[in-house]
Amino acid sequence: MSEQLSFFARDLIEKGEDFVIARVVETKGSTPRKSGAILLMEKNGNTVGTVGGGLLEAETEKLCRKTLETKEKKHLYEFTLDEKQAGALEMGCGGDAVIQVEYIEAAEPGNLIEELRTEKTAYIFGGGHVGYALEPILRHIDYRTIIIDDREEYANSERFPHAERVVVVDDFDNCFDDIHPDENSCMIIVTRGHKGDLKVLRQALKIPCAYLGMIGSRRKNSLLFETLREEGVADDDLKDLHAPIGLSIGSETPEEIAISIAAEIIKERRETI
Repeated sequence: MSEQLSFFARDLIEKGEDFVIARVVETKGSTPRKSGAILLMEKNGNTVGTVGGGLLEAETEKLCRKTLETKEKKHLYEFTLDEKQAGALEMGCGGDAVIQVEYIEAAEPGNLIEELRTEKTAYIFGGGHVGYALEPILRHIDYRTIIIDDREEYANSERFPHAERVVVVDDFDNCFDDIHPDENSCMIIVTRGHKGDLKVLRQALKIPCAYLGMIGSRRKNSLLFETLREEGVADDDLKDLHAPIGLSIGSETPEEIAISIAAEIIKERRETI
């Protein structure tokens, strides 16, 4: 669930206002959005989010308005998007979608509360040029951001006013003492030098996460990997590390590198759905 949707849902629950959530729970073939896409409709008909646009969205909104009247707890609707099939929506996608429409009572929101609490966090090790460019991009794709650096001038709330936290460490050897990444977290290593990168990577490899990436050229990374192998790290421990970090799009500037990193995180996230 996106940050915007979570905000609206929490706000409506706090105000005691019921609403409807429609979500794509299954897809086959080509569809405009994949499983997990969500649309929220308030009692006044306002919507946040999308299940794919076009006729699919229009039909889903009709079902949401109907559900606001009937207050039906949960119902699954199947849509065929191949315009060649009888009864299909004329979208030309060629796939099928199953959408669940659910009436949410603010007084008893059920499992939705737990879903709203499920948050993804991106830990950015290094508040320099790349970290500075990357932080707002990750927030826009629904990550809480935590900045970690050993330089207070690069790790402060003035430089990162919208980050969830900014952590200043004495040394990257101890950079995990006050943070707690989990299997849903992203860890991005973009410190100011090879020494800091190695210190962070040495610890990060021991922590399960959704994404781990480290900046640097192939030659630099090869040298770091050789150091880790001499310390007993197996090649299998390095197989899920993205290094050099980011998709290969010819990026050069910190902003371009930040976009390539975010794109790789999105790709990784979508492939696990």
